[in-house]
Amino acid sequence: MQNTINNWQTLENKENLTQADLLSNLIEEAEAIVVGIGAGMSASAGFTYRGKRFTDAFPDFIEKYNLLDMLQASLFEFEDVEEFWAFQSRFLLMNYFDQPTGQAYLDLKEILAKKDYHVITTNADNAFWAADFDMNKVFRIQGEYGLFQCVNHCHQQTYQDEELVREMARVQKNMKIPESLVPYCPKCNAPLEINKRTEEKGMVEDADFHKQKERYEHFLKKTDDKQTLFLEIGVGHTTPQFIKHPFQKMTEENPKALFVTMNEREYFIPHAIRPQSVQIDEDIESTFQVIAKKK
Repeated sequence: MQNTINNWQTLENKENLTQADLLSNLIEEAEAIVVGIGAGMSASAGFTYRGKRFTDAFPDFIEKYNLLDMLQASLFEFEDVEEFWAFQSRFLLMNYFDQPTGQAYLDLKEILAKKDYHVITTNADNAFWAADFDMNKVFRIQGEYGLFQCVNHCHQQTYQDEELVREMARVQKNMKIPESLVPYCPKCNAPLEINKRTEEKGMVEDADFHKQKERYEHFLKKTDDKQTLFLEIGVGHTTPQFIKHPFQKMTEENPKALFVTMNEREYFIPHAIRPQSVQIDEDIESTFQVIAKKK
C-alpha cells in the first residue's frame, strides 16, 4: 500500500491516477480494513439534517423555535415531554424506522464484500441496516435513534417500541402527543429519552452495545501486524475521540498501516503519519459509485 501512496504523491501519477483509482487500489491491497463512518457519509447519501428534508418535516417546530437544522432540534430542550416526543417521533421515523436505502452505503458494501473489514460509526441512524450490511461488523459507538433509555440512566438497558413511535407521529396535535403515550422507565418511572451519547451524561450502554464493542476490539487486535487501511469517511472534528484520533494513533503504531480520510474539508493530520496518509476530497457517493462499477 505504501508504494501506491508514494506513486500517487508524484505529479506524474497524480495526473494519471484518479482519487477513485487510488482508493480502489489501496482497498484491494489492504489485508484488513477498519472503516470509520461519520455524518458526512449519510449526508452524501442524501440523509441531510438541513434544507428541504428538514423544513418539509418540521415547519411548525421551525416557526416556533427558529431551529436551524435537525441536529440542533434533536438536542433542543422543548417545553415539555409531550412536545419532545412529538418532535422525536417524526425524527425517528425519518432517520431510523423508515430509513431509506442510501446508494453510497450500497456501493460501500459492494466494495468491501470480499475484504476483511469492520465498521465503527458515530451515526445513530439506521443506514447500515437499510443497506443490509452484516450488523455483526458494525459498532454504533454513539447509540441508536431507535432505542430508548432512562433519562436518569438508572440501569443499563434500552427499549424499543416502533408501534408506539408511529402512534405518536399519527395522533399528535399542536406539536404535542397525548400524555398517555409518553414512555416511562419501568425501574424508576422517569421519562425515557433517545439512546444517544451526550457530552454531559454519556449514554446507556446495554448488553448489545458491549457485544458490538467486543467484536470491534477483537478485530482491531488482529490488525496489529497486517497491512491495515484505516478508512475514515465523512468524519469531522465534533467527536474526534471515537474515530479520528484512534485511527491516527493506530496508524502511527503500525508501520504497515495507512490512514485515508474522505472529506471535502481538510483537517489536521499529525506530522508523524503524513507519509502514511492520503486525503480524498472528492464527493463520497460519486467516488464509491465509480469504484463499485469496476467490481
